[in-house]
Amino acid sequence: MVEMDALTELRALVGRLARRAGELRDFGELPRLQCARFERLSEPAHFVEESMVALVVQGAKRTVLGSRTFEYGAGHVLIRSVSVPVTSQITEASAREPFLVVGLRVQPALIAGLLLKDPAPASGATPLAIATTKAPDDLLDAFRRYVRLLDAPHDIPVLGEGIEREILWRAIQGPQGAALREIGLATSNLTLIGRAIELLQKRFTEPLRMAELARVAHMSEPTFHRHFRKATAMSPLQFQKLLRLQEARVRLLARSTDVTSVSFAVGYQSPSQFSREYRRLFGVSPGEDAERLRRRARATRSSTSTP
Repeated sequence: MVEMDALTELRALVGRLARRAGELRDFGELPRLQCARFERLSEPAHFVEESMVALVVQGAKRTVLGSRTFEYGAGHVLIRSVSVPVTSQITEASAREPFLVVGLRVQPALIAGLLLKDPAPASGATPLAIATTKAPDDLLDAFRRYVRLLDAPHDIPVLGEGIEREILWRAIQGPQGAALREIGLATSNLTLIGRAIELLQKRFTEPLRMAELARVAHMSEPTFHRHFRKATAMSPLQFQKLLRLQEARVRLLARSTDVTSVSFAVGYQSPSQFSREYRRLFGVSPGEDAERLRRRARATRSSTSTP
């Protein structure tokens, strides 16, 4: 059976390529390919994830986008059509059987090129930015052949882009491929919402200007708000709040900056409101969280430096 053979081989390939626990590895020869390995269950982690087709080859994971939760494991593919803030957690992993995943960053121009050969108008619907499904055999096989190219680098210039296009095509043709198809269409609702998301991500520290976001998306404000929520399972204001709080967490970990300064730097006008919303999302106060993260980082550095 193709599925078992491909999945078994992908476990071996990804396990060999991503050897270190916690490693998220990129490859210069195939710049849009990523592999990752995690050997323990994780706490919920909050970050912005880019557009990607990701295939889990071992273990399991939970991802939350707004009000929606996705549970997926080995042999399942996650399609993330636009960059969105999520909460993710490894739910099945061990040193003996680590969580292993291989992903392909999505390039909308490649999807647009594929759709030129299979034209279809924008559907008018706004699919959610994340979808999961069991990977069909042909998608598993395409991923296997793509990863194999790292063992035959002389084949990459000839075969690399073709297999990359095949992976995208197989994903588009799958049961959850609608969102991926939409981002290849310049006038689709998801593409237009994606432009507003890009602006929001660049200027999330500034006051939210709904009229400007709606204008970028070429929609009225009520229509924009409705389609934004359909795509992200949250409102623009909630989206902005997640971006601010995630950036604040990074700053608190990276620098010994006081909480008040960080709250102003990410766009809050009230430090007390910032602390309330931070605790609501992360479960502890900003100061407590920063100290906990620093202790964990020091412990990790200490353990990895031990022979």
